[in-house]
Amino acid sequence: MLTKEDKIEISKKFGRYDNDTGSPEVQVALFTARITYLTEHLQSKPKDHDSRRGLLKLVGQRRSFLNYLMKKDMERYRTVVKELGIRK
Repeated sequence: MLTKEDKIEISKKFGRYDNDTGSPEVQVALFTARITYLTEHLQSKPKDHDSRRGLLKLVGQRRSFLNYLMKKDMERYRTVVKELGIRK
């Protein structure tokens, strides 16, 4: 799971200013970290269907944020996708 320090570090790296937690870049980065954690969890526990459902919901939410970012500012979208290593 993400600790408070991990979240602060992600918000500093992707935020536009100090203590920025609401910008789409930070939200996508936080979702990506949680998705990575859940993916590793599901590889060791393949029968955990509740976590699988949560993972699919997170992927959908991240996709929505990425679509919003793509509509608003294509350059910021490309930067986030490149730094996080997200396909597409």
